[in-house]
Amino acid sequence: MHACFQICGLEHCPAFWRDRRFHGLLLAGGIFWLGLWWWVPGRPITLAQLWSSVFLVLVVWQPVLEEVLFRGYMQGQCLQQLWGQRRWAGVTVANGCTALCFTAGHFWAHPPLWAAAVLVPALAFGYCRDRYASVYPCIVLHVVYNAGYFCVTGLS
Repeated sequence: MHACFQICGLEHCPAFWRDRRFHGLLLAGGIFWLGLWWWVPGRPITLAQLWSSVFLVLVVWQPVLEEVLFRGYMQGQCLQQLWGQRRWAGVTVANGCTALCFTAGHFWAHPPLWAAAVLVPALAFGYCRDRYASVYPCIVLHVVYNAGYFCVTGLS
């Protein structure tokens, strides 16, 4: 059981919330959503939607499942291999492969350009998995990014 938790990145995590790089990733997401909200008028989320079970599922439950599956299990398995530990431009091959699979999974629910744009956050989530050897920072970042997405674009 311990090995499964370790491979899936569910082990104890260092104090990532104190790390400036983690703060930078949070800030980058906030700046992106603020800029998008200002530049492209969308359908902002209503207060009723914010408190809905749909919002809770899309902003909390879905990121938890996706991070445990993709960054936890898939990236964890790839990191067990020598090829997965190799780096290219500071990104592990495990992160790159996982991010591409994660992005491909978004093509069924999003327009192509928007789905392709998921690659950058996916690489950021994978960076956190590599840096902290845990999915907990990935989950926090994913929840914040999804909350920004749905607050700016609305629920559809």
